[in-house]
Amino acid sequence: MDLFDRRAAEDAAKEAPLAEKMRPRTIAEYVGQEQLLGEGKLLRRLIESDQLTSLIFWGPPGSGKTTLARVIAGATSSHFIFFSAILSGIKEIREIVKEAEEVRKFQGRRTILFVDEIHRFNKSQQDAFLPYVEKGVFTIIGATTENPSFEVIAPLLSRCKVLVLNTLSEEELQKIIRNALTDRERGLGNLDLAITDDALSYMAEQAGGDGRVALNTLETAARLAENGTITIENVREAVQKKPLLYDKGGEEHYNVISAFIKSMRGSDPDAAVYWLARLIEAGEDPLFILRRMVILASEDIGNADPRALQVVVSALQAFQMVGMPEGRIILSQAVTYLATAPKSNASYLAIDEALAEVRKSGAQPVPMHIRNAPTKLMKDLGYHAGYRYAHDFAGGYVEQDYLPERLKGREYYRPAGYGYEKAIKERMEWLKGKKEDS
Repeated sequence: MDLFDRRAAEDAAKEAPLAEKMRPRTIAEYVGQEQLLGEGKLLRRLIESDQLTSLIFWGPPGSGKTTLARVIAGATSSHFIFFSAILSGIKEIREIVKEAEEVRKFQGRRTILFVDEIHRFNKSQQDAFLPYVEKGVFTIIGATTENPSFEVIAPLLSRCKVLVLNTLSEEELQKIIRNALTDRERGLGNLDLAITDDALSYMAEQAGGDGRVALNTLETAARLAENGTITIENVREAVQKKPLLYDKGGEEHYNVISAFIKSMRGSDPDAAVYWLARLIEAGEDPLFILRRMVILASEDIGNADPRALQVVVSALQAFQMVGMPEGRIILSQAVTYLATAPKSNASYLAIDEALAEVRKSGAQPVPMHIRNAPTKLMKDLGYHAGYRYAHDFAGGYVEQDYLPERLKGREYYRPAGYGYEKAIKERMEWLKGKKEDS
């Protein structure tokens, strides 16, 4: 590198965002992921024993996936190549292979190929890595925010160890912020800035576990600081409004929806309203939310409270008339009703058992006495013969078989002993007693 190139690199480094400048260079500087890097933990042992294998880092944005790969490369004296799934393609792999082979031949060093956002590669693109991973041309470290079970092809997944990176805790984020404030070489130490406790706490809280967001916020708040102190007002102005982690097509979408449904099923209105707020704030389609609530009203409440279905259908209709933002109140009313209603999945289990029976035993003949007989021929053949009209008997009930002959006595619907189904169960037991008496 000549003098001009060196100066250009130094200028670029000075202009880089604080998050880039403060990127840890060693394991000692790295904050977080103690479950992987703590004393005696798996990744720490692999690094220290120089027995690194191909890895997949699965974790949320800002959890340190790229940084950790660079730290590993430095700790193992490996040649590091950054490969972006957004900016690169298969044709670059041949150049990487050539570079890795030359580094091994002339320097005796392994190459770590870091594949950022590996989930963005399609199957054929991921296939292209396989032969070189198998031959040991390079060690691959893939990074993904999506579940690798769904996004990484099985042959590549089987050759990699999947390591899960967690979101950074608020304590870890506070440590990262303080390090940046005091670091005179790469951070803001030369500005001699102080930060109030409430500003530090709020900054870490608003970062949502993302180290990059925390440092970006710090960099902006530092510019707003007056009298040498970063205050909570500076942080609030710097934060503005951060987008929530929620990808409508990704795993987090299903995680939040799952939490929402399970909270209502589990009769926790506070959790249900919280997850509802998460869905609304992330921009989820309210009609999608309501459709899921309609399903829950039947699947998880059913006849324990038949009004639940009426409430949510009414909420759906009311929302279509009103829309947002007032529609959030309608959603909340319906959600809290469903969450606090008595629960029964008896209707859900009944139809599934009946469907299983139909698939198993096929189309059993309809009993003659409950067949329709619109013609003389059908009557002559015995259709409808012996049918007893329930309303002709006291209480609107008469003992009579309605199931096919082979299925007599089968029970599919078993009401729970609480909510409105308690009354249904008592009536069914009374009817059963009458049937036995007759």
